Amino acid sequence: MPQGLYRYIWRVSGRDQIFLSILAVAVFLLDLVPLELQRRIVNGALAKHALMQLVLLALLYVATVLAQGGLKLLLNVYRGSVSEAANRRLRLQLSPASNGGAAHPAPRREGVDIAIIVSEVEAVGGFIGASVSDAVLNGGLLLAVFGYMLVLQPWMAAVAVLLFFPQFLFIPFLQKAINRRTERRIRVLRRLSVEIVDEAADRRGPRADAPYRRQVDRIYSLNMQIFRRKFGMNFLMNLLHQLGVIGILFVGGWFVIQGRTEVGTVVAFISGLNRVNDPWGDLVNYFRDMTNARVKYRLIAAALGHRPAEAQTPS
Repeated sequence: MPQGLYRYIWRVSGRDQIFLSILAVAVFLLDLVPLELQRRIVNGALAKHALMQLVLLALLYVATVLAQGGLKLLLNVYRGSVSEAANRRLRLQLSPASNGGAAHPAPRREGVDIAIIVSEVEAVGGFIGASVSDAVLNGGLLLAVFGYMLVLQPWMAAVAVLLFFPQFLFIPFLQKAINRRTERRIRVLRRLSVEIVDEAADRRGPRADAPYRRQVDRIYSLNMQIFRRKFGMNFLMNLLHQLGVIGILFVGGWFVIQGRTEVGTVVAFISGLNRVNDPWGDLVNYFRDMTNARVKYRLIAAALGHRPAEAQTPS
C-alpha cells in the first residue's frame, strides 16, 4: 500500500476521480442558476406584472432543478460504486491468501484483522468515493455563491463572510481533538478484538473480567468525548448561520429603506446564504471524514505490515 491516503486513492480510482470531478463542476454550476432566477422573478416578472415572463422563468427554474437533480443522482451513485469497489479491494487485501496463505494466523493478527474488516475499512473506502468530487462540488459552490453575492451587493456579502470567518478558527481545533480520540478508540477496539478471539479459541482460558471491563469503559468514555466535541461544533456552526441570516435581513432591510437595493436582491441573498449553509456543512464533514480516513488508513497500512507500526504513531 502507498504511504499516503491520496496516493492510494489515485492508484485505485484515478480515472474515476476525474469523471466524478467533472460531474461535480456541472452540478455546482447548475446550482447557481436558481439564485438569479429567483431575483429576476421578484424584481422583473412580479414587479412588472408580466405573466408570460413569469411562466418562462418558472419553466426554466423547473428544468434547471430537474437537470441538477439528475446529475447529482448520477454523481452520488457513481461515488457509491467507487467507494464499494475500494472497500472490496481493502477487505480482499486482508484475506489469508493475500497474507501468505496462512490458514491459522497468529492470535493478535486475527483479532486485528477482524477489527479492521468490521469497523475501519468502511471509513477509508467510503471516503475514497467522495475524496475529490466532494471538495470540488462544495468548495466550488461556496466560492461561486459568495462571488455572485459580492457582485450583487458587496456590503451584504461582507456581512455574510464576516460571520463565517470564526468557523475557520474553531473547526480545525475541535477536529484535531476528535482525531486524537478516534485513533485511541481504534487501538482499544483492536485490543478488545484480540481478547475476544483469544477467549473464543480458548487460547488463554477464561477472560479476566476487570481488564475487559476497563477497555469497554474506555471505549465509552472516548465515544462520549467525541460526541461532545462533534455536536458542540455543529451547535456553533448553526448559531453562526442564523446570525448570518439576521445580519443579511438587517443590512438588506436598511438598504431597501434607503433605496440602495431591491427586495429581490435581499431574497436572493437569503436564498444564497441558505444554499451556502449545506455545502459548508458538507465541507466540514468532508474535512472530518478526510482526517478520520487518514488516521484509519495509516493504522491499516501499519497492521498490514507495509510500514513499521512505530512510524504510524503521531508525535
